[in-house]
Amino acid sequence: MPDGTRKPDLPPSLSDEEGSDAADEPGTRKPDLPPGPANREDGAETDAGTPVGSGDDGDGPTLPPGMGGDGATAEDPGLSRTDFQTDQEVRWCPGCGDYVVLAQVQRLLPELDVDKENVVFVSGIGCAGRFPYYMNTYGVHSIHGRAPAFATGLKTARPELDVWIVTGDGDALSIGGNHFIHVLRRNLDTQILLFNNEIYGLTKGQYSPTSEQGTVTKSTPQGSVDRPVNPVGLALGADASFVARTMDQEPTHLTEMMRAAHGHDGTAFVEIYQNCHVFNDGAFAEFTDKDTRPLRTLTLEDGEPLVFDQGRKGLRIDPVSLSPEVISLEDGAYGVGDCHVHDTGNPQLARILGELFWDPSLPRPFGVIYQEDRPTYEAQVQAQIDEATANGDAEDLGDLLRGPDTWTVDG
Repeated sequence: MPDGTRKPDLPPSLSDEEGSDAADEPGTRKPDLPPGPANREDGAETDAGTPVGSGDDGDGPTLPPGMGGDGATAEDPGLSRTDFQTDQEVRWCPGCGDYVVLAQVQRLLPELDVDKENVVFVSGIGCAGRFPYYMNTYGVHSIHGRAPAFATGLKTARPELDVWIVTGDGDALSIGGNHFIHVLRRNLDTQILLFNNEIYGLTKGQYSPTSEQGTVTKSTPQGSVDRPVNPVGLALGADASFVARTMDQEPTHLTEMMRAAHGHDGTAFVEIYQNCHVFNDGAFAEFTDKDTRPLRTLTLEDGEPLVFDQGRKGLRIDPVSLSPEVISLEDGAYGVGDCHVHDTGNPQLARILGELFWDPSLPRPFGVIYQEDRPTYEAQVQAQIDEATANGDAEDLGDLLRGPDTWTVDG
């Protein structure tokens, strides 16, 4: 260090502490890590990035019995979950729902029959933005809100790639809102996993586009006055060809929705309710708590009647007003036959289900809300290229850049 200069003084919390590592530079220390292998007091070896107590003897978050299936066997030497894990320490807050999503993605990929070298994860900024670091695949940690733009260029140039977009409610629906809308309407063949925790987590607890009105945060000390964004409604309004909703606390359902999204040709949007227990704990408690969940959740299955509350209630749609109403299936006035039957290909029904978001007296739907088959963006672009090539219209890049619509301005 040149004479006459010195490092700036650090706050007390970052200054030398008794017992600190002698190899650290004076006046500095490593930041505290979440519970994990770096903090194990028993000296046990675990997978990198696995929080202590997060489950399966260091193999990721705790999941219900029957959620295994990891690992190749002698009879089936295919890919396993460990093939998609990296050596990077997973740096989310202990107990974060992101761990469950990560674990389920890593469990699902070996079952999709996709060459590992063709898988790419693209993220933006925020807690969800770290996802590509934890996937042993190709990945792009892009800029704020622009993951759809990066994914569009990648998939258009290399249509054989299996491209996933991982984003959060702040990343996708604030600065990235325009890109989000256009990737949906273009129908790029990609899967969008939107982690919705109704808060800005990485920047420490400001309100986000999906925060409920009245939410008190550091940036809204008197409560938010904004009307929240309904991600499902926005996706349907943008003419998305696949729209689904699930939650981190239902890993089996989460996996089913991601599998369905991957099987769809086009932009598949999956909203994931993900609890941020540090800055917005319990935001989705009404849909996850044992006492309220049956009354507030409507699990959708194509071709099945809209029944919930363990078969005690159903959802009827008035044929004249098209207004949804809850009916009792216990008092004899109505039966299951009076309930509307779910049809994932019906755009009118999808919009009705999307609007249930606003009425707390009606259950909120989880599952595939809408799905439509139509040509993908990259397939149509490739078809134009093939046609131009077949017709002899293809030009040298230099010729295309220089003419014929160019002119010289005399000085």
